[in-house]
Amino acid sequence: MPRFIIHHVTKYSYQAAVRDSANQIMLFPIKDENQEVLNQQLVISGMPTLETYRDYYGNQVGTFMNVDPHKELLIDSKIEIITKERLLPSEDIPVDAQWNYLKEIHYTVPFIDFLKQESFAAVNEAKKITDIEQSKNISVFAAAKELNEYVYKNFKYIKGITNVETKLDEIWTLKAGVCQDFAHILLMMLRLLNIPARYVSGYVCPRDKHLRGEGAKHAWVEAYIPFYGWLGFDPTNNCVVNDLHVRLAVGRSFSDCSPVKGTYRGTSAHTLEVGVSVSYEDGITPSEISATLKAQAPTVVITGTTNSYRRFIEQQQQQQQ
Repeated sequence: MPRFIIHHVTKYSYQAAVRDSANQIMLFPIKDENQEVLNQQLVISGMPTLETYRDYYGNQVGTFMNVDPHKELLIDSKIEIITKERLLPSEDIPVDAQWNYLKEIHYTVPFIDFLKQESFAAVNEAKKITDIEQSKNISVFAAAKELNEYVYKNFKYIKGITNVETKLDEIWTLKAGVCQDFAHILLMMLRLLNIPARYVSGYVCPRDKHLRGEGAKHAWVEAYIPFYGWLGFDPTNNCVVNDLHVRLAVGRSFSDCSPVKGTYRGTSAHTLEVGVSVSYEDGITPSEISATLKAQAPTVVITGTTNSYRRFIEQQQQQQQ
């Protein structure tokens, strides 16, 4: 049972003083049979009153207000947590029984929310890849693993070419992005097979192996496996999630699981820095400075073609026309 200490710092710096800042945070680890939270320390600049509640999907959500003028908002979370290894689904259950069970739960709560597709222009192209009839010849677990591997092999992990506002169609065209983009593509493909799938936000703690997404917030997908339950698949790293991932929140997509969001009155000119570090039970910390802050890309839709990889994709498309 690995024990991790995770330090996550979020810092907003404003060009001029802002006020009436209303914020929501989802930085509280899920507590269940697979995760035991030993301790959490949460410090917010200005020491506002923090109120918490459970949302529709069972996530713990915090809200706070900072009314006084301020030029900085700092949210500092330290978590000590134990994760537990889980058994994988049995392959002894007949394949037909698994797919028939998915039909039975298709229109029931809570699965109906995790089967809804967002608008996607290339859905017919994606259906050819998923091939629902062919997939019914293997187990639901095996089908989910195949799609997980497909996303890993066919999408490039490139930072900075997408953001939280990037639509599914653009990710599909670019065939590139980061963990949240890989997760959204896998969500879409699993749902095309009528497999309930939900977005997961959290951290990946690689220990002795290199995994994409370390040192930052991470995202992956949980698929519902009949007669087993929810199981995580990480398309960014082509692995089935076990005790090296720490879950913070689940939802239909990123918008249900955003770690920090809010509004305020004042200048729109600001910078966002985020730092995440993981130390282990022996006290070893991979990064030299715990939770070193790193500037994040602005969360706005990119309408130009300033990114070199975007320009390359557009040139390729023009040559094929």
